[in-house]
Amino acid sequence: MQALLSRKTRAAARGLREARRRLLGQPHRVSAFLQLDDPYSYLLAHYLPSLAEHYDIELRLHLSESRGDEFQPAPDMLAEYAARDCERLSSELGIPFLDKGVSPPVEYRLSMLNTIAARYGKEDFDEELLKALSIFWQGDAEAASRRSATSEIDGLADRLISDSQELQLRLGHYSSATIHYAGEWYWGIDRLHYLCERLDDMGARREDTPNRLLASLRQSMQYNLPVAPPTRAKHLPPLELFISVRSPYSYLSLAPVYEIADAFGLTLKIRPVLPMVMRGLKVPAQKLKYIIKDAAREAARRGVGFGKIADPVGAGAERCLAVFHYAESVDRGRAFLLNAAEAIWCNAVDVAGDRGMRKVTAQTGLSWPGVTAAMDGDEWRETVDENRKSMMESGSWGVPTLRLGDFVVWGQDRDWLLVRHLEELCDTGDGILV
Repeated sequence: MQALLSRKTRAAARGLREARRRLLGQPHRVSAFLQLDDPYSYLLAHYLPSLAEHYDIELRLHLSESRGDEFQPAPDMLAEYAARDCERLSSELGIPFLDKGVSPPVEYRLSMLNTIAARYGKEDFDEELLKALSIFWQGDAEAASRRSATSEIDGLADRLISDSQELQLRLGHYSSATIHYAGEWYWGIDRLHYLCERLDDMGARREDTPNRLLASLRQSMQYNLPVAPPTRAKHLPPLELFISVRSPYSYLSLAPVYEIADAFGLTLKIRPVLPMVMRGLKVPAQKLKYIIKDAAREAARRGVGFGKIADPVGAGAERCLAVFHYAESVDRGRAFLLNAAEAIWCNAVDVAGDRGMRKVTAQTGLSWPGVTAAMDGDEWRETVDENRKSMMESGSWGVPTLRLGDFVVWGQDRDWLLVRHLEELCDTGDGILV
């Protein structure tokens, strides 16, 4: 795993693929897999024309769908959360979202899919797919009705979607709103900047001037923290962080969330849960591989060590939860979690054994007799189960999840949305946070 995640391995793989492309005289071929009823596909589609305009690439659009079953452990919850999440994203990014209707025209979904599929192989296929996504997620039922009667070929879309899914699986992914380029994957608008950076490094720009829309996307996700806690933040509820020690994204979220909570003077309540596989949810090997590789580049972007991994699933995770319960009682919970996460994801320390756990707890300043007593007890189990139930009741099933009152976001890449929400809550109308 360490070799797979190393920068040298990635650079070598990229070099070989680029050499092969040049030898065969092929273009920079970029493939985007889009799903009509996926709002993340709609947001990504908003930027694809600019991508094709700004870079010398051959952009191929595929009508597809995310794979279900174990690849989507909570599909109903995901659909509800995705719509809510994309509504917030659209508002921040200035993208129309359900502005012509309160919900997507789902009654026209099948006929719209067949209309799109009927254009496959024709010059206007890309235009039809992008337009359909816009109509669907702007909630334009009238336009959806007009574009739903041009094809009577039943099952045409199903065959096209199935072919796209098979192609995507061969290339190494399982989800919609994804882009593939030369052996690497980029999910949604959140990872689009990585593709742009890679194309920049390849010298694939058509012109030196930055594309305004693509540049604004990255800029929108930046944030600055107040130098002192705003007065209004004193009246805010605690910031709750649901995490798992087996989640690399939870590891990446810890330091930024600590920083945000401290900057706004918030009470941070950390609520760990058991890893997904220990809660009966499957994580396919292909999905796990993408997550690890994606987490590695996110770690590099944040300047966080990553790659020497000791999987804590099973006893390691349970021991960490027990020790955290004890560490919280002596005001060392935050420090222990950060030290344990760094040990697991950066230094390959086996926390399932006493030697590894001693190393982490000594670094945290915890008494070893207190640690061993905590690991022998079961007091933590009830609290961890309550955390899981509370997280699920808020509409999230995965970690890291952040909750502030009724505001809930999932993923370590949503910290900027949390900061925007806090800024709104603390805004006095004077243009500064006071």
